[in-house]
Amino acid sequence: MKRTISVMVGKGSLKHNSREFLAANVDPERTHLNIEYCNDDIRDVYHDIFDAAQERHNERQKRADRRIEDYYEKICAGKQEKPFHEIIVQIGNCNDTGATTEAGERACAALDEYYRGFQARNPNLRVFSSHLHNDEATPHIHIDFVPFITGSKRGMDTRVSLKQALAAQGFHGGTRRETEWSQWVESEKQQLAIVMERHGFERMDLGTHEKHLSVLEYQKKMRAAEVKELEDRLNADYEEAGVLEVRLSHLREIDTKVQELQKELSTSPDYQLPEPPALMSAKSYMTKLVHPLIDRVKKLLLSMVAHYMELKRDYDTLSRKYSRAVQDKSQYGSRIDELVTVNNQLKKESRDYRLLRKVFGNEQIDQMLVRARFAQEQQHIDRAVKYNPER
Repeated sequence: MKRTISVMVGKGSLKHNSREFLAANVDPERTHLNIEYCNDDIRDVYHDIFDAAQERHNERQKRADRRIEDYYEKICAGKQEKPFHEIIVQIGNCNDTGATTEAGERACAALDEYYRGFQARNPNLRVFSSHLHNDEATPHIHIDFVPFITGSKRGMDTRVSLKQALAAQGFHGGTRRETEWSQWVESEKQQLAIVMERHGFERMDLGTHEKHLSVLEYQKKMRAAEVKELEDRLNADYEEAGVLEVRLSHLREIDTKVQELQKELSTSPDYQLPEPPALMSAKSYMTKLVHPLIDRVKKLLLSMVAHYMELKRDYDTLSRKYSRAVQDKSQYGSRIDELVTVNNQLKKESRDYRLLRKVFGNEQIDQMLVRARFAQEQQHIDRAVKYNPER
């Protein structure tokens, strides 16, 4: 049974999500079938995550206007970051996975299982409000979270940042299509696709015939694409370096010729002052022989020096470019070697993962994963309590 996966950016209407008011598309007779996973006050969440960092930041400030009185209000008033983000995750649509159908019931079960591993998978996205809605046309989940990073060198050491939070979880944007957000969304879709298979669904991608990948396979694909991009850049740099080498070789030849011309100037008879002929007066000697020779030498020297200085500037510029190109080639080569190693490790982990499922069975492996994720989420909760024991 093939179904699409939708991960959409929500409006973040927390009162609508918690059903403090009912919109026109809500069936109130089915609202009791909704699941509220959490519904914390966002101000309390900000105090929990950022109060200690805010205090450390303020202690370092010598000017009162640089102190932060309320970090939540600061983020709300600023334009760089949103105070929180929301995604809406859905399986299928109202035509093939309606809320009142058997497929809709299975979709609810799959979404419920998917969500229960969300926080453990995303330790830098603090979920504070999440609801599974089964009282609209198609079952779906609203997940509202605050993205944050720790150990920041700029501003507060723990601060809001969606881009950096996703990067801390291993999603590094490189192109306009492959941003941190798009990579993370695709990874979450892969996680949901794995869960869907256990509930009788198969992911259907619109506009592509490529079979969906597991998370490890997706990571391998991303690393392979990055290796290909680096190799293309490396080949382009090799070509540029080849052109620079030819131009440098030509300049070295010209430099050698200039040095030979300097030597000729000092030894060639054409540029030597002859002995004065007999009976020639000193005035005539100076006028007819010395002055013309001096003028020829001056013109030649001025032309040679100007030409030499121009070539010297070109030579120095090309030398610097060549050195940078050689350095870039070395860096690209090292990065490619590193990515190849990572890709090989991912291949090995993928083989090991398949082997474990084959030997122990899907059910036992799934139970182990659930326990591991629960333990990781509990550690996160324990750390939060440590920073704020009164919560």
